[in-house]
Amino acid sequence: MGYVLEGAQAALALLLAPGLVGLVRWMKARLQNRRGAPVWQPYRELGKLFRKEVVVSSTASWLFRAAPFVVFASAVAVTFLVPILAVPLPFDGVGDLLVVVYLLLLGTFFLSLAGLDPGSPFGGMGASREMTVAALAEPTIALAIFALALGAGSTNLGQIVARTMADPGAALSPGHLLAFGALFIVTLAETGRLPIDNPATHLELTMIHEAMVLEYSGRYLALIEWAAAVKLLIFFSLLGNLFVPWGVSVAFTPAAVAVAVASLLAKLVVLAGAVALLETRIAKLRLFRVPELLSASFVLALLAVTSSFLLR
Repeated sequence: MGYVLEGAQAALALLLAPGLVGLVRWMKARLQNRRGAPVWQPYRELGKLFRKEVVVSSTASWLFRAAPFVVFASAVAVTFLVPILAVPLPFDGVGDLLVVVYLLLLGTFFLSLAGLDPGSPFGGMGASREMTVAALAEPTIALAIFALALGAGSTNLGQIVARTMADPGAALSPGHLLAFGALFIVTLAETGRLPIDNPATHLELTMIHEAMVLEYSGRYLALIEWAAAVKLLIFFSLLGNLFVPWGVSVAFTPAAVAVAVASLLAKLVVLAGAVALLETRIAKLRLFRVPELLSASFVLALLAVTSSFLLR
């Protein structure tokens, strides 16, 4: 039953991810008094891209063709390790916090290499910016979750969720609140949202993620866009289930799983609304100010670890 639920969890993440992107876009449009595209628009876009012909630069190598599959596979692998619906699951023993961080970094690394591969100046510019952001964001992810791992006595994400559910007061501890702030800022950076990046524009002076994928088309671009949507869902699930784990199923019964799905949907809607509201109220930061924001998130994560040590 555990393996079935593990597979269902990954399938649900793949299915919901494009809709989550569409939901953020729709909420943002409504907050700006625009009608906006329907929530299911990203599904149409993915379907259209999968049907389109692939055009590849004559200067691109095998790396350019392999990168979309590596990026997508690494995102799918993380969906098996992150507590999205239930704990404990069979793959919880395979991976922990460090495996999740390095799998996410693997996708970023290959996408950056693919941006450099065709020799396009925009690809090189985007790759250098992406690696700068990743170098500052990845340690913060590890530290923020490590602050929670100190209380649970393990870096296993499933055990962290179970520990918080067993001790509800821990969710309001200073360590948890500081770690949540740090991980929320990093979520904006890792998923290319404002104020770090703006996925709605292709302005060469500011774009980061879009600059790396300008050379892609057809099914390759579809895989990259789908993986980016899955990554957004993964970070929202981490924020929702690590810090507010109530609703996560601890029993493999249909009723418990139904509650877990409803809880997950509610958390995704709340976080999507928070991101949409934030993006309508703030402007994109200048590129040289981005390290300052990410440094602040690192300090928050460091304070979370210190607080967790002192209050143990």
